[in-house]
Amino acid sequence: MYLENIHSPKDLKKLNIEQLNILCAEIREKLIETVSQNGGHLSSNLGVVELTVAVHYVFNSPNDSVLFDVGHQCYVHKLLTGRNDTFSTIRQKGGLSGFMLPTESEHDPFVSGHSSNSVSAAFGIACANTLEGNGNYTVSIVGDGAMTGGMIFEAFNNSGRRKDRMIVILNDNQMSISKNVGSLARHLSNMRIGKKYLKTKENVRSLFDKIPIVGGSVNKLLIKFKQMIKSALYNSNYFESLGYHYLGPINGNDIGEVIKGLEAAKSLKRPIVLHAITTKGIGYLPAEQNPTSYHGVSHFDVNTGLDAPKDSFSFEFGQALCDLAERDDKICAITAAMTEGTGLIDFKEKYEKRFFDVGIAEQHAITFCSGLASKGYKPVFAVYSSFLQRGYDQLVHDVSVCNYNVTLAVDRAGIVGEDGVTHQGIFDVAFLNTVPNFALTSPCYFDELKFCLDKAVNTVGPMCVRYPRGVEGYRPDWYSAECFDNDYVLHSDGDQNILIMTYGRLFSNVAEVSEKIGCSVCKINSIKPIPSQLIADVLKFDKIVFYEEGIKNGGVAELFGNMLMESGYKGLYRVRAIDDFVPHETVTEAFEELGFSVDGMIDYVMNGDNFE
Repeated sequence: MYLENIHSPKDLKKLNIEQLNILCAEIREKLIETVSQNGGHLSSNLGVVELTVAVHYVFNSPNDSVLFDVGHQCYVHKLLTGRNDTFSTIRQKGGLSGFMLPTESEHDPFVSGHSSNSVSAAFGIACANTLEGNGNYTVSIVGDGAMTGGMIFEAFNNSGRRKDRMIVILNDNQMSISKNVGSLARHLSNMRIGKKYLKTKENVRSLFDKIPIVGGSVNKLLIKFKQMIKSALYNSNYFESLGYHYLGPINGNDIGEVIKGLEAAKSLKRPIVLHAITTKGIGYLPAEQNPTSYHGVSHFDVNTGLDAPKDSFSFEFGQALCDLAERDDKICAITAAMTEGTGLIDFKEKYEKRFFDVGIAEQHAITFCSGLASKGYKPVFAVYSSFLQRGYDQLVHDVSVCNYNVTLAVDRAGIVGEDGVTHQGIFDVAFLNTVPNFALTSPCYFDELKFCLDKAVNTVGPMCVRYPRGVEGYRPDWYSAECFDNDYVLHSDGDQNILIMTYGRLFSNVAEVSEKIGCSVCKINSIKPIPSQLIADVLKFDKIVFYEEGIKNGGVAELFGNMLMESGYKGLYRVRAIDDFVPHETVTEAFEELGFSVDGMIDYVMNGDNFE
């Protein structure tokens, strides 16, 4: 066993190629075993085993900085950087994060939960190294999906003009970037990354530079001719036009070939793009045959594979949108590389011409929706809450100013669990509260989601329908479909002096609390704008507690409290919301810590000290 003896990247350098291959096999076994129990990102990590081992074999972390884009492919990196003994805790409460986290290890130089940011961060680190004159390298491993994000092009454009020691490894799993052009390209690639080739190339350049007058012109001619050939063979001229030196493509699942490529890149001491072809899911046949399904998974049986998906808000949203699109040919669906995750598989198959996957480009997606809306279409952008954050300016400038009929179907709203701080959907309400013209609703049940979606696509102006990850919860008998069309529902059960208010998923818990302790409850359906009549209806209560599964600062509860104060409310008002980042743990565990569980709510409401 080699893996158990790897306590830092330095230990890799003691192994030969044969031993490194055995190590890679052990790593795959560890990945499959752990992810099958804990859930997480499997296929992407299986695909970068050799790539990651080779990076740490050639470079010297943490002096050399290694960044992953997106960070969900960093599991192997964690195994090699002193976290093998605790790897079984990944994505568990108090355990390792499923993403790179600088507070967790000195080998994680930058946080990496969202896509397309690593080249920008790597460039900043590389510039700092240059200023310090320490000779350290910065390596960014970029998935080909991340290449669809606009930010990464800004970074390439800005960084290639300098001579910092920066290497971008393009991890191409043949799902987004153009295909390999054949054996000739691979043969020439092997020549180009060889030390003999690089040395010959430099000697020829030096020779021509020494020839007076003619030398410079001939060298420029050779460079132009070389770029023409490389553009035809590798389609690599884009990177080189930005100042990067392109190497590859290489077989990213061949440890020897990757090491050779990385040593060549390292020797050039300038911005490099190393193009590596990898197979997503390699080493576990079900993941290799269906890498998308094994991208992000819950726990599963290694022998039988994944269970059939259960009903979820994402699935119900997709079915509801199909039903609406059947009746209205102006409805379009837009996703940012999340067709499966947002439940749009059936829509894509049924209404292909009205389905648009724009890649990992949320900013573009929002403005694209506005363009569709400006011509009378009804775009519905299905997006995770944490990723919607990336398009704030577009929401303000391109949607709100002209009051376009754009619907945001905000999936994973609220606590999402084990993916942790970078993925919790707790900010969308607060920042959308600041944007004029937007209406917000947060359904708690599947049929309520369908009602809200129907309303959104037929509303003048932009509207957000936000819903949680997973399935619906407890539903009181009195909350029927007739309640959906009300801006709010106020239900009294027992004590008329205490009122618990909330919206969205937390209503299930609040309804249970109301029945157990006998108090009044209010579910707000229109969370933006807050219904003005609601203020008048709650002034009679002596004690009000507002539970909000979102960030406190700028949230609905805070805004409602201001409205109460302005209306002269004399009672006691308390807010129970989120005031910091939420770490990786299950939703149940997070609810317990935040006081959002049924028992936690009862303890708080029944404790008189909280209302003094």
